[in-house]
Amino acid sequence: MTSPFNKHDTSNLIGSKSKNSNKVQKLLLPLLLLLISVTLALGLGSVYIPFSEVLYCLTEQCSSPINSMIVQDIRLPRVLLALFAGAGLAVAGAVLQNSTNNSLADPYLFGIVSGAGLGAILYNVLNIQLGTIGMSLFAFLGALLSVTLVMSVAISKAYKKTETLILTGVAVSFMLAAASQFLLYVSEPMAANRIIFWLMGSVAFANAESVTWVSTTVITSSIVLWLLRDNIDALLLGDEQAKSLGVNVDLVRILALLITSAMTAIIVAFCGGIGFVGLMIPHIIRWFGFVKMRQLLPMVFVVGAVFLIWVDVIARVSIPNQEIPLGVITSACGSLFFLLILKRRVS
Repeated sequence: MTSPFNKHDTSNLIGSKSKNSNKVQKLLLPLLLLLISVTLALGLGSVYIPFSEVLYCLTEQCSSPINSMIVQDIRLPRVLLALFAGAGLAVAGAVLQNSTNNSLADPYLFGIVSGAGLGAILYNVLNIQLGTIGMSLFAFLGALLSVTLVMSVAISKAYKKTETLILTGVAVSFMLAAASQFLLYVSEPMAANRIIFWLMGSVAFANAESVTWVSTTVITSSIVLWLLRDNIDALLLGDEQAKSLGVNVDLVRILALLITSAMTAIIVAFCGGIGFVGLMIPHIIRWFGFVKMRQLLPMVFVVGAVFLIWVDVIARVSIPNQEIPLGVITSACGSLFFLLILKRRVS
């Protein structure tokens, strides 16, 4: 009886299975790193709690009420908020880069962070009492304003040119930042100081409500974007090629921009401005061969989470009795990374 596969087909099948197995193994390693990072981050801070005690607090009951308060009430919400914020920003960056066919696209450089920040500042300055929903709505409207301005200018000029899109995003970001600074200038000094620290990025005020909002938004948005993964990948071939494959280019791109804007807006509403995560993480993941959204999205989700967890740890332990804003650290890393990308492009 002859085999339905010839030798060539069999070798291809084995090679395909081997490649898929390697992809799974590469994803399992970051997942393990994420679990270890969460556990270690719960023990690090102004008060050190041993690894064994953290595990004991998570699985059974802490040995003392103080450790229970530190691990479960203070650090756990903070670590979880950093986890989902980092994951969301990384996913948003990856989707923006693929949907615009622009490797330098990022929620920060696109002006989405500035727009969401302006909306959140406006909500605070006007002293509107609509709770969490109101602030999130204002942040989303600000992010939507930014995306609308960037895309309207970029499309009317030269949409496919990287320089046009990035420069437009930077210009819109500066414009909205100027509006934010003006609102801070005319607001009450105490409120302005609180908003300024929040604008620099922090998860210090994490609680069950903020974790629920951010985690729900990030997970839901990531699932929807995962369902759109093939259509978003098609955009990398160019608009004409994507249309020939039956992809509604305008609809897919608008959906991608709306979802990433909403996700970024919710993160900014609770964590402030944390820049360059969406630029760095997708690039790093692509260097390891994960290009298609099927592999790229899960990897950036996990690695983005790990990255921001450790940024928060550094922010907590670097200076005794003080805390460095997360945006300061990510912007310092991101600006150097941005220069590295530009240098690689030139060379």
